[in-house]
Amino acid sequence: MTIRFAAIGLNHSHIHGQVDLLLREGAEFVAFHSPEDDLAAPFAAKYPRARRVADRREILEDPTIQMVLTAAILSERAGISIEAMRHGKDVMSDKPGMTSFEQLAELKRVQAETGRIYSVCYSEHFETRSTVRAGELVQAGAIGEVVNTVGLGPHAIRNNHRPDWFFDRKRYGGILCDIGSHQCEQFLFFAGTLDAEVVSASVANRAHPGTPGLQDVGDMHLRTPGTTGYVRVDWFTPAGLPTWGDGRLTILGTEGYIELRKYIDIAGRPGTDHLFLVDGKGTRHVDCGDVALPYGRQLIADVLDRTETAMTHAHCFKAMELALTAQQMAERGTVWQQ
Repeated sequence: MTIRFAAIGLNHSHIHGQVDLLLREGAEFVAFHSPEDDLAAPFAAKYPRARRVADRREILEDPTIQMVLTAAILSERAGISIEAMRHGKDVMSDKPGMTSFEQLAELKRVQAETGRIYSVCYSEHFETRSTVRAGELVQAGAIGEVVNTVGLGPHAIRNNHRPDWFFDRKRYGGILCDIGSHQCEQFLFFAGTLDAEVVSASVANRAHPGTPGLQDVGDMHLRTPGTTGYVRVDWFTPAGLPTWGDGRLTILGTEGYIELRKYIDIAGRPGTDHLFLVDGKGTRHVDCGDVALPYGRQLIADVLDRTETAMTHAHCFKAMELALTAQQMAERGTVWQQ
């Protein structure tokens, strides 16, 4: 058995990954809604079996559609997700799932009331083979108890044309809410607890005076009773790097450490998903090319069985709570609050 799903909102290219991860597992993509012709045309060409609908109510009111995906403008994702859940649909949102505490509270309330599945696709974990493999190694005790993580999430502004909303703080939610939510989720996952808090955070616009709403760099310090973490995210990928960002994650344990070069090993091995393991026996490079990505399969099973195997709601919401808290802390007393 599988599921039928649809998409509402194509404003971020992550929607392709969201669709593809379900298609890989045999799900049926039946419809999509996008008011923007320039986004809808290439999307329809890539997914010709999914019909474009003029009114998203055609999706919401179709009882045969079980799940709605959204990668709409960031500030609009919560509203779409809430509407879908109220129509009896499960939801997979691109990250961030929301841009304010008010939206977070409403999403949690509606999810609890409707009993629908609400999942944020934190793709730097769920769709990155090296991160999945690192999780397997940590859970197997390869580096002992995790005591610290360092997550670096550089991105490239140049990688595609950026619409006006990308530079509007109210619409994209801030750099820590947006990119930083990836890192918050991974910190929780590797720390192995939801008992976490933000210690400090900062954001700035260092080099883009022409777009004052943009935050081009941000960082945060996180902690649990047994683990600390540092996160830096930015829009400063140099033009000479042949990919959108040199994303890295270091996981320090009591008996060793793991470093991930997720998207490129600069001046080193070709390809992506490079994992380096250092322990009491030595150092080694771990090939992650054949690592299975279970999120899509697990999410489909959750829809069919009403379970929480892909990710618990508590974990999903806590990651966004940390990101929103860091964003608020970083902006306190700044122009972005005004």
